[in-house]
Amino acid sequence: MTLGGIDLVALMAMLMVASTPILLAATGELIAEKAGVLNLGVEGMMIMGAIGGFAGAVMTGSPALGFLAGACAGAAMALVFGFLTQVLLSNQVATGLALTLFGMGLSALIGKGFEGVRPPATGKLDLGGLADLPVLGPMLFRHDWVVYLSLALIVAVWLFLHLSRAGLILRAVGENHDAAHALGYRVVMVRLAALAFGGALAGLGGAYLSLVRVPQWTEGMTAGAGWIALAIVVFASWRIERVLLGAYLFGGVTVLQLRLQAAGYAIPVQLLSMAPYVITILVLVIISARHRRGAQAAPAALGRIFHASR
Repeated sequence: MTLGGIDLVALMAMLMVASTPILLAATGELIAEKAGVLNLGVEGMMIMGAIGGFAGAVMTGSPALGFLAGACAGAAMALVFGFLTQVLLSNQVATGLALTLFGMGLSALIGKGFEGVRPPATGKLDLGGLADLPVLGPMLFRHDWVVYLSLALIVAVWLFLHLSRAGLILRAVGENHDAAHALGYRVVMVRLAALAFGGALAGLGGAYLSLVRVPQWTEGMTAGAGWIALAIVVFASWRIERVLLGAYLFGGVTVLQLRLQAAGYAIPVQLLSMAPYVITILVLVIISARHRRGAQAAPAALGRIFHASR
């Protein structure tokens, strides 16, 4: 199936791969913000996950251990942020920006010894006869396990937030941390757990970039993916289903601009490179505006400092 010289089946298959890092990072940030914490350090957590996952996979020869190392690196960065903002009560915006700068610098230092190295290949998940289906097989059923994990997490997070007691507590902390504290909930511990989960997903997204999306280590390879994840959460009105839409929209435009370049369309490469960022933000703004009346607002305690003695 081709349209204008572009293979639509290959385009859809690449879309799922390109969207996965953003989807993982945005899902993790959604959980953190639902708990009332604004973490602008997603880019730093992703880049640390990228080098952590790459180094882990190269040194052990196991992609699975590499992904685990990437998730741990992201979670460790998030817990540093959590300690500074939830225990030492530092400003969340400034600390998040500092976390990104710290992650970019530290990853560049660690990654010097891994430049030009190829990581072990991450195999595709064997889905039997589904992979042999015409059209749908190549598009949907020939991917690695991380792609399907990212989709399963969307369902799991929705169920967690809406149908579980723990999800209700998380949302209560994000809406009114003083009331949650008065009811006996440990606000700081809930927020640290949410941050660790979000950091692990951001690190996993970064590891996916360096092990699958672009199987090599390059300094600054996240290239703004963490900031796009942050924007998607905001413009998706803190709703997990819209996070999925936003991530796949960004991934789709990213892949399309690469395909247009490969097909030889006479469009300035600068316009094509900026298109994923511009179009994603514009469409998500339009979606938010159309659903303004029914859209879920930001958590009321988002970014506010909690002090148990007050």
